[in-house]
Amino acid sequence: MIASPTVEIDRLLTGLSHARRRWRDTPLAERIRLAEQCARGVFAAADEWAAAGCQAKGIPADGPPAAEEIAAGPMAVLRYLKLLIAVLGQIERYGLPRLPAVPRTGDDGRTLVPLFPASGLYDSLMFPGYSAEAWMMPDIALADVATRQAEGIQRSSRREATALVLGAGNVSSIPPVDALTKLFQDGRVVLLKLNPVNDYLSPVFERAFQPLISRGFLKLCGGGADVGAHAAQSPLVDEVHITGSLAAHESIVWGPPGEEREKRKAEARPLLEKPITSELGNVTPWVIVPGPYHERELDFQAENVAAMIVNNASFNCIAAKLIVTWKGWPDRQRFLDKVQAVLDRTPRRVAYYPGARDRYRRFTGCEPPDRPPGTLPWTIARNIDPDGEPRWIREESFVCVCAETALDADGPANYLGRAVEFVNERVWGTLGIGLMVHPDFRRAADSRACWQSALARLRYGAIGVNVWPALAYAAMCVPWGGYPGASLSDPQSGIGWVHNPYFLEGVEKSVIEGPLVAWPKPLWFPSHRRSHVLARRVVSIYDQPAFWKICGLAAPALLG
Repeated sequence: MIASPTVEIDRLLTGLSHARRRWRDTPLAERIRLAEQCARGVFAAADEWAAAGCQAKGIPADGPPAAEEIAAGPMAVLRYLKLLIAVLGQIERYGLPRLPAVPRTGDDGRTLVPLFPASGLYDSLMFPGYSAEAWMMPDIALADVATRQAEGIQRSSRREATALVLGAGNVSSIPPVDALTKLFQDGRVVLLKLNPVNDYLSPVFERAFQPLISRGFLKLCGGGADVGAHAAQSPLVDEVHITGSLAAHESIVWGPPGEEREKRKAEARPLLEKPITSELGNVTPWVIVPGPYHERELDFQAENVAAMIVNNASFNCIAAKLIVTWKGWPDRQRFLDKVQAVLDRTPRRVAYYPGARDRYRRFTGCEPPDRPPGTLPWTIARNIDPDGEPRWIREESFVCVCAETALDADGPANYLGRAVEFVNERVWGTLGIGLMVHPDFRRAADSRACWQSALARLRYGAIGVNVWPALAYAAMCVPWGGYPGASLSDPQSGIGWVHNPYFLEGVEKSVIEGPLVAWPKPLWFPSHRRSHVLARRVVSIYDQPAFWKICGLAAPALLG
């Protein structure tokens, strides 16, 4: 007789409870060896992994869109494991991670920790002009960074516990990286429940992470919301992590919608009385700061915005959902026309995520054409009224629509101040935001302070300057999560950080920057003609970093 899902969950959790002490007592050298074995497993599974994603999402496995399934799947996981292996080795030798560069003091006096380019993966050659820094909480001095790293490492090594990870259904690297974070950085054994949308990857994950699974430190399961709820409430689970929707988080923490949930909230009496961390999405804004942009700069940034919309058919928690402009910007309509032109040239994608068509109707008020079958059109709703159409700024659509709204202001500097207030106070979510800004604005004596003030005041976990803030996720060396201060009653984009391989404590936000125009063309741009070839070669570099392999990137990068 086949066991019921809940009986199987109880069996898996019992096995994990027997492995908790063994994992706590596993020497660092053995953990490094297990991570290295998993890295080899991920590389061996990379082609099958990406092909399975392409098939599930209706993407040709031999064309440029396949780059998304490679880059946001095995490439991201392999990069994280390689960074983790290097850092764990440094902790074994020196007691602390070696940061990519020396922390510094920013213009406003706070401590800034450089994180990208990372060491050992040829980031400076593969991503020229890109950088990222963690902005620490205002009370953390330069000397505190190492002390807090050491305290965090010690905490993770002392406690034995079991974590339930409720995996996301959209991006295939999210579930394994969340699980690996809990294992190697938080010191937990893990039950990873895959989302029904992508549980087709279970056999791939079973093989890739067999070194951890066979030792009893990681277990996988599938099932619906009822299975996740049963596991979360199990006394054998000590803590929960979820990447998903706000609705799913609310159901786990407070129970199903209804009178009982509202009563629990009013009484601050959650159904789940154990620690929970989360990443819950965002109405991701893209704020355009007016400046003396040349045509090439407008063209590049227009495709940058379009890439944020079309990637993964827009089923991303960090997809562009709100373009914020200044009413007085002379290039406003021309820029939006450029974004629309890129979207018009980009083939529609299968709307594979459940409920997409209904969400499209709700946000646009239109019945979408079914041409080609199963697809939805890329859509920009211009000049929306945030007061009259609040859904655009208060709800994450999680479908291929993006709104634009324009703010009144006396000039660019005043506009930027108003835009910061608008996205902080009125737009839902705190996960990530992008800003398009001209270097002249940043350097000018009358606007430099305004720019620094804007960065300091933005309440987002990741801030992208001239780049898609999702690059903070893809870098895997930048803490990823919502802005600190969320609570169970108001979780916003979530609580806590994941993939923080340098074990930083006290991070407030991260700022990732790129050039106004990057060359060669980024592989995530929809018009890149060789992105799938480029992505596979980057995976090979992450598997076995070598300078000679960089030369192999030249042809697909330049032909893109």
